[in-house]
Amino acid sequence: MDAATLTYDTLRFGEFEDFPETSEPVWILGKEYNALTEKDEILSDVTSRLWFTYRKNFPPIGGTGPTSDTGWGCMLRCGQMILGEALMCRHLGRDWRWARGQKQREEYISILNAFIDKKDSYYSIHQIAQMGVGEGKPIGQWYGPNTVAQVLKKLAVFDTWSRLVVHVAMDNTVVIEEISEFSCVATLCLKEETALWKPLVLLIPLRLGLSDINEAYIETLKQCFMLPQSLGVIGGKPNSAHYFIGYVGEELIYLDPHTTQPAVEPCEDSQVPDETYHCQHPPCRMHICELDPSIAAGFFCRTEDEFDDWCMRIRRLSCKRGGLPMFELVDSQPSHMVSVDALNLTPGEYTAYFLQHVFLKMVMKMNLMFVFSFMC
Repeated sequence: MDAATLTYDTLRFGEFEDFPETSEPVWILGKEYNALTEKDEILSDVTSRLWFTYRKNFPPIGGTGPTSDTGWGCMLRCGQMILGEALMCRHLGRDWRWARGQKQREEYISILNAFIDKKDSYYSIHQIAQMGVGEGKPIGQWYGPNTVAQVLKKLAVFDTWSRLVVHVAMDNTVVIEEISEFSCVATLCLKEETALWKPLVLLIPLRLGLSDINEAYIETLKQCFMLPQSLGVIGGKPNSAHYFIGYVGEELIYLDPHTTQPAVEPCEDSQVPDETYHCQHPPCRMHICELDPSIAAGFFCRTEDEFDDWCMRIRRLSCKRGGLPMFELVDSQPSHMVSVDALNLTPGEYTAYFLQHVFLKMVMKMNLMFVFSFMC
């Protein structure tokens, strides 16, 4: 078993620090808090996020495969968390809060059932692992952020209840024209053709450095958590994935999937024992410089107006000094970009292609920074 499976169990080996007493603002998925006066509100917000961890004793994946994802499923669980947050925003709204023991809304139960560890749940570990085989990842192998993003995109097509469009923006570039093509669905209404916007989950795989995160991206990364459309970031440390939901000072706030819990079975009335799906201790934190440079940032736009607002905010951020933009936002596909499908590359070949282009763009950006500093 390779080094990627050498993970740890948080509840067995970790101790949770209380949230810091600080006057610095706390940002959680687009909401700002004061740690001195709103600690209960912060913890309530964190607890209300869906927390997916390692599980054991679920039905074998593929009928004969693993019955636990301990040691290899942390990025898959982070993928579940970022998509789960999108579904919560889609069906319940960002301000919805969970409380232990309260009777839950039907929409909440439906969301949770979509992630239960069994083969017929839309976004179960079974579905993600088996769909990953088509991305060149055998069942039981560790995923990277881009792989899990591509798998979620494929699985969302079958979720007719949520009717999401998952768009994965490649080559560090978000092309507005592409998103409009996928998110707007033509329909006939009163004999006139109109376009209906389907709620958008935008996932952007990024490489923010070579072996360590480039400090020039840190402020821009923080600002992403401040956007009201933020779904957070999946990434972590090498071979150890986390779901980052915010920051305070120089520390990222995250939910950690490295806890093995027994698989959960829905009750006969379709209710789900849900206490283990919510993190009820203070969230984990790590210094932002410890972040592995390979991440995927997520955003949710329920309406076209929300997407237009996101584009406006991203353009404003790109004009600010103090940090490099993490990605480009363009109206149409640049001539130098080639679609992934047209390349017809294997996953390994595409990874090399992707890293080569990221490296070249990083060199270009650093050269521009040198020119600007020289001119000033």
